[in-house]
Amino acid sequence: MNSTSQYLSGYGIRPSVQRLAIMHYLRSNRTHPTADEIFDALRKQISTLSKTTVYNTLKLFVDHGVAICIGIDEKNSRFDGCVEPHAHFRCKICGRIIDLEIDTEQFLPKNFNGKIDETYFFLKGLCEDCNNRKNNSLNT
Repeated sequence: MNSTSQYLSGYGIRPSVQRLAIMHYLRSNRTHPTADEIFDALRKQISTLSKTTVYNTLKLFVDHGVAICIGIDEKNSRFDGCVEPHAHFRCKICGRIIDLEIDTEQFLPKNFNGKIDETYFFLKGLCEDCNNRKNNSLNT
């Protein structure tokens, strides 16, 4: 049994060819893809794959906690196979989404006796490449 299969089984998800391929894609492509991007990337490998299967599988993954749906892109839901606490940064020019390590403890509310199950940290601005291009164009 491969590690992706064991990973899904550990979350109570029965591995199938489609589920394994989608999870493997999420875990190995840290681009925060949309469902359509995943479908386009995998349909050549799995001729029986449908968009409905991709959407349903992603919903299953989110419901079971093996992936998260991030709403940093106003036009599309994007998916992340990394469920460890971290922040997301989206470049306003190129649209790239980058994972950022962040100390989530410093952002938790003080004197709160409830239970927090999820946290989302979204930052927007210019990535290093776009910022450098902008600064270089201003200096010429």
